[in-house]
Amino acid sequence: MAAVTGESLKSELEVFDITCEDDFVLDKMVEQCICYRLPADKMVLEWVAYSSTNNGVKLQMHSLEQFQHDVLNKKTKYKKSDRREDPHNRTRDIYSLQELIKAEEEEENLLDSYSTPAKGSQKRALTTPEHPQSKRSAALLTSPGLLLSPASFSPSATPSLKYSQRGGKGEVVVTFGAVQGTRWAGRKAGVQVELYEGEEDPLHSSYKYMFQRLRDVRNVLTEKIEVLGERLRSHFNIEEFSPVSLPAQDSITVLGQICCDSNGKLNAQSVLLEAGPDQGGQQVPVNLSELKEYSLFPGQVVVMDGMNTTGRKLTASKLYEGVPLPFYTNNSGTEATEEPVNILVACGPYTPSDSLTFDPLLDLIHVIARDRPDVCILLGPFVDSKHEQIEKAQVTETFEAIFSRCMESIVDGTKSTGCQLVFVPSQRDIHHHCIYPQPPFTLVSVSAPQRITLVPDPCTLLIDGVTFGITSTDILFHMGAEEISCFYPLYPPVEDVNMDYEKFQSFGQMPVTPDVLILPSELRYFIKDVIGCVCVNPGRLTKGHVGGTYSRLLLQRRSSEEGERVSPCLAAQVVKI
Repeated sequence: MAAVTGESLKSELEVFDITCEDDFVLDKMVEQCICYRLPADKMVLEWVAYSSTNNGVKLQMHSLEQFQHDVLNKKTKYKKSDRREDPHNRTRDIYSLQELIKAEEEEENLLDSYSTPAKGSQKRALTTPEHPQSKRSAALLTSPGLLLSPASFSPSATPSLKYSQRGGKGEVVVTFGAVQGTRWAGRKAGVQVELYEGEEDPLHSSYKYMFQRLRDVRNVLTEKIEVLGERLRSHFNIEEFSPVSLPAQDSITVLGQICCDSNGKLNAQSVLLEAGPDQGGQQVPVNLSELKEYSLFPGQVVVMDGMNTTGRKLTASKLYEGVPLPFYTNNSGTEATEEPVNILVACGPYTPSDSLTFDPLLDLIHVIARDRPDVCILLGPFVDSKHEQIEKAQVTETFEAIFSRCMESIVDGTKSTGCQLVFVPSQRDIHHHCIYPQPPFTLVSVSAPQRITLVPDPCTLLIDGVTFGITSTDILFHMGAEEISCFYPLYPPVEDVNMDYEKFQSFGQMPVTPDVLILPSELRYFIKDVIGCVCVNPGRLTKGHVGGTYSRLLLQRRSSEEGERVSPCLAAQVVKI
């Protein structure tokens, strides 16, 4: 097709004695010729036919736009219908799938009405061994209330065969406390859930990151050494700390941060002690052979006794234990609760690694509807960035849309229980800010906001006077059985954790020793009491292709007659989904 110009259109119009001096009208006609692939003569013929059937309408801008709407657009639709694609190869969403299934059922019913049904005849579903039909998936396609259909996320999503055939459903794998005769049900009364407010206000919204300077990181690390060092000095009545690199023939007491001499894992031969600016700010290797037992990690602030005769190597003879933070004390004067609080804790991912079906999440919703806990703490990832189909871009919706469906399904599915929902983000949530500390989620279209508490990672929660320390980042509490006073003490952090140290100084510290510390990890689930703090690793709801675990706790704030603290954790379990 030759290039269409205003002059060629003008000459074609003059054939039909139509004059047009408006350059804007001619430019509009040229644009229409290009968009609808029409030569100049064909375009003019279409216009003449349109003008004749509409009482000789003049060639003007508004009439040309109406001509485009009435004639050109309809012709384009007819052309597209000539090149129909195979309906079986077209990606459909959940709504078009429902319409297709309904139409096929109506067609089958119409054909069956013309024949006499054989005795005992039944319709048989078309299934194959490679793609067995899941009862849950079939129910989801016809239920508009449950939005987690696999077909809506990926055109090739099928239910995970390994997950559906898993064993040990509901099996208790870890117990803690007096679980004999325990009734795992909520008390059906108002439970107060709020963020703990210490010296710093908790993180409520997103913030600008990737702006930190090396000087700011140094200042944060220096302040950490000074604050923890002063706490250790006053607790053990140490007069003063000596510089780590100063040669001395007598035993000295030094303060510093544990470092590794390379990028590998820390071992007994690679330990360095880095002092703060007040102690010289230098690094010296540490000989640990005289210590009977020790446990160290990079970033740990320690106080050591030892000898450094040359100034180039410290031989440690004593390692001071850390000083735990005090527990939370309720100063409101409220009495201990009469009934315990039932709390369920689960951590994502909520889909098997071989499918984007949310069957594990639906099973968890059924557990919540059955047990009716008072509070459900759900940690991410909800839309896992490490999922195979997400990594290969095999989803048909945006990540935000998938996340919104998850939230709506959880809120709607637990509406009858009235339980409080706490949502904690994860570094692996692909739709959310990948920074630590991580701001809370933002929910716009989810109903029942009074039941929902959105918290950052990490955070400290108060649930009926019981403190919860929560982080979804995989940092283990029993890291050498050392007390920690922040949620991520490692330095340098692993490559997966993008640390903002200025915000970490404000929002990543533990204000108190929590009554319960929730630390989900890839490692094996556990429930342990460490210096009075109940540490829970609930595991993940899915482990690869198969089901994982969740945890449930029974808590009651109590006070002893002697005034001593009593752990509020009555019982706890880790259960297979």
